[in-house]
Amino acid sequence: MSMPPATFVMSASERKGCPREKFPEYAFVGRSNVGKSSLINMLTGVKGLAKTSSTPGKTRLLNFFCVEDSWYLVDVPGYGFAKISKTEREKWEHMIHDYILHRKSLMYTFVLIDSRIEPQKNDLAFITWLGSHQLPFCLVFTKVDKLSRNKLQSNVTAFKKEMEKEWEELPPIFISSSIVGQGKAEILEFIRKNNQEYGSLIITGE
Repeated sequence: MSMPPATFVMSASERKGCPREKFPEYAFVGRSNVGKSSLINMLTGVKGLAKTSSTPGKTRLLNFFCVEDSWYLVDVPGYGFAKISKTEREKWEHMIHDYILHRKSLMYTFVLIDSRIEPQKNDLAFITWLGSHQLPFCLVFTKVDKLSRNKLQSNVTAFKKEMEKEWEELPPIFISSSIVGQGKAEILEFIRKNNQEYGSLIITGE
């Protein structure tokens, strides 16, 4: 599969500052340091497009990347980052929730889950919030190259079982590694299928 061209478009501190709603969008959300930027770089094939950092909380704005001149990939600030003030955390949460709830061109939210650890309360709480508002989302288990196949299967199964306590039907699930490129083809195929449906939606307003 050829690498799709991608460019950084802009950053926004609130929904009103986002680009005009002309392309379908896919938001990448997850706990701080879960690997959002690395996954974005892997999917687009553009090294360094999204700035990666070993320091949690690096992303503090909604960062828009235009891919193939036809859709947006949006890097959203991570949640669960402890080393910020309560006021700053609430500001981030409001920005994230307002964008995901009211952005009409947002097709899916990809919730990134660290495959190496047990189900986390803040991941499950965010997923529950998405479900309570009937917002479409996917799960992407990241960093799968860092554990054995058996351990990966065990951890993913544990997460599914935790979700099944509240959910009758699970969302689409992807397994990814930005190091070896795992999951790239599957995620891009999913996005392109949804891009085809975008044309039938009526987008109003700016």
